[in-house]
Amino acid sequence: MTLGAHLVELRKRLVISAIAVVVAMVIAFIITDPIIRYITIPIDVITEKRGDDFAALNFGTVTSAFDMRLRMSFSIGLFLAAPVWLWQIWAFIMPGLTRKEIKYTLGFVAAAVPLFFAGCWTGLQIMPHIIELMWSFTPDGAKNLYSAKEYYDFVFKLLIVIGVAFVLPVFLVALNFAGVMSGKTIIKGWRAAILIATLFSAMATPAADVISMLFLGGILVVLYFAAAGVALLFDRRKAKKAAKEFPGLSP
Repeated sequence: MTLGAHLVELRKRLVISAIAVVVAMVIAFIITDPIIRYITIPIDVITEKRGDDFAALNFGTVTSAFDMRLRMSFSIGLFLAAPVWLWQIWAFIMPGLTRKEIKYTLGFVAAAVPLFFAGCWTGLQIMPHIIELMWSFTPDGAKNLYSAKEYYDFVFKLLIVIGVAFVLPVFLVALNFAGVMSGKTIIKGWRAAILIATLFSAMATPAADVISMLFLGGILVVLYFAAAGVALLFDRRKAKKAAKEFPGLSP
């Protein structure tokens, strides 16, 4: 294809992706009520324990309620439309890939997507504990009026950060497949990996919430060792293949 044909193809893919995102945003806007009710369950728990006027979601401006729903619609719409725009990206780059590269790419996507959503689910499990723990530090006589924008930003960023953290082991495997890092090198860094996982978990969860920190850190460590195991198996398979092609080399 010529450069012009590539640009036309790219425009087509972008238009289809944009339409899918807009449609998904409309759907997401309709279902924002149950989502808001779900992420504000910790606030309901607080009001049950301390009284109806102790904690509430606060919309500080005339348009803040609409702004929050719009922000939610965009972020949720991206997730809902992910199969469409991911396929458009794949359809655009696939003709330029070899069969082996296509197989590896499909494998990475098949591993990364479930891990990302598993990370988001883990974030949803941790989120209520973080909020309930933080309100326990509120002094007597004070109230918690959570800004709707900041509250949603906190929940959204927490899910994204933990989701991305769950995908990082896939990148380690990708580096191994690309020949940048061997499985032995990955496994040798287990001490640093545990330290990083612990520090990340400590920053992502409150210092006083030890259970959430251990839960998150434990999952990250398990994923790291799983990535190291896959890399070691791939290295072993590659060494055996090289030994067959070059008998003088020991596997």
